[in-house]
Amino acid sequence: MDSKLLEVVRKHAVKNALDHGKATIGSVAGRVIAEMPSAKSDMPGVMTLINEQVAKVNSLSREALENEAKGYDYYEKKEEKSGKLELPHCHGGKVVTRFAPEPSGHPHIGHAKAAWLSRKLADDWQGSMFLRFDDTNPEKESQEYVDALQKDLAWLGVKADKIQYASDYLPQLYEYAEKLVSAGDAYTCSCTKEQIALGREKKQACSHREAPPEENLSAFRKMVAGGFKAGEIILRLKGDLASNNTVMRDPTIFRIITAPHYRQGEKYKVWPNYDFEVAITDCLTGVTHALRSKEYELRDELYAFILDKLSLRKPFVYDFSRLNIKGTLLSKRFLRPLIDARKVSGWDDPRLPTLAGLQRRGMQPEAIKSFVLSFGLSKVESQPGWTALVTENRKLLDPLAERRFFVPDPVELTVEDAPEKTAELKNHPTAERGSRELLARKKFFIPKGDAEKLAVQDLLRLKDLYTVRVMSVGKKVSAAFVGEGIAAPRTVQWVPADPHSFSKATVVRPLDLVDEKGEFNDDSLEIIEGACEKSCDSLAGGSIVQFERFGFVRKDSEHDYVFVG
Repeated sequence: MDSKLLEVVRKHAVKNALDHGKATIGSVAGRVIAEMPSAKSDMPGVMTLINEQVAKVNSLSREALENEAKGYDYYEKKEEKSGKLELPHCHGGKVVTRFAPEPSGHPHIGHAKAAWLSRKLADDWQGSMFLRFDDTNPEKESQEYVDALQKDLAWLGVKADKIQYASDYLPQLYEYAEKLVSAGDAYTCSCTKEQIALGREKKQACSHREAPPEENLSAFRKMVAGGFKAGEIILRLKGDLASNNTVMRDPTIFRIITAPHYRQGEKYKVWPNYDFEVAITDCLTGVTHALRSKEYELRDELYAFILDKLSLRKPFVYDFSRLNIKGTLLSKRFLRPLIDARKVSGWDDPRLPTLAGLQRRGMQPEAIKSFVLSFGLSKVESQPGWTALVTENRKLLDPLAERRFFVPDPVELTVEDAPEKTAELKNHPTAERGSRELLARKKFFIPKGDAEKLAVQDLLRLKDLYTVRVMSVGKKVSAAFVGEGIAAPRTVQWVPADPHSFSKATVVRPLDLVDEKGEFNDDSLEIIEGACEKSCDSLAGGSIVQFERFGFVRKDSEHDYVFVG
């Protein structure tokens, strides 16, 4: 037995078990082949070894797994004290990364993680990062989403050294497809979807698999020339039908799509699938390190297999943990139906994890950057909530945001014998930020939550104003003036009830988008009606202030605010 192969199999089985509670054959096989492509020469023997080691590893305790894992090098390092990201084959000035989203929706915080990791790895090694639109599905993609991605990445602060489009490489992709066909490594197939699925399930070849290369090449060229209708024929790679990794069972690499392309128009009718396109374009564009989330882990084997068949250079592929946020879902398959059904207002709804939604929610780009990079290149799956991001965001906002008075669910308070007084209020705890004046007469609004706790004869201090004694409680509260500078056990927020001194304000507070079952939460948006001081009318749209004793808010429109945290 090859001792090196045994070590590679064992270490990936241990890591897979630690990450997921139990090692699975397919996941381990994908990682083994990605690290040791030469092992493909004896796949039956490799799979036997993987089966044996997975069974052994799954019988170990977690403590035993953790102890064994310490002896392996997983090429997985979080940022060191220097903050530098490191992966194998990193050399100063020679690292080229790419962020390659599909322009089929607005980017979300998961895209922010992928983009920032690619940008940072390149920067840490004085290299370059490309933004490449993986736009090879005309039915889903549009210029709207290309523009949205560029706009949101610019807001996020991620700058690409070059912008590329996968669809511009169609001629080269056709050439490489023909090389595979001519070498007998790909074939055209006219089986139905059901027949293909059944063949893959049973690990059986279809009747087209052994057709002569000349016949397949002719059929593929006819596809490209428009000689077939969509769904009539596809091009499949000769993979490994016996593989336990289903991705390798003769995957489709080209299919016919007749829908016009947002960039190429009707120039092409035959389009590559993701696995073929991304491997070839990474190689052609000089990418040295391809970073992507762990959902693609099983596809790493196919990535290497395609490039090996074509004798092309293989970039180093690294799969980091996918960002899953508790209380929301990042998938466009989930978000788009919500928008189509008008359960949310659009891609920038503040409940959504999209960058547009987070911007509207008042999240700062630097906070998002810090949050997503805090996970580093770890492969360990986790499901953090929004708390860490909100906390980081508050740190940035606190020294910047001015303060304003706001009363949620206002209850009227009348203070008998109250002197007319102009309160001078600091715009910020830092003295040099100036102050504003607020005229107080005898009528005020105070929060309902505070009003409900009051009892007759309670002493109550109106913040930064004076102290009163409660005389009656109910739907309205009355009190008697006591004096200034007198201590009271309770202090409440207030806003003058004079129509010229306050404005109505509606604050929306985003809550969990999904419930524990992963379904849309109909109560995901709390609406708080209140009153704020009149000076809020002059705040510019998009401004962020702190409503004292309530939280940071972002002005969304004339009288509407979004709760930031």
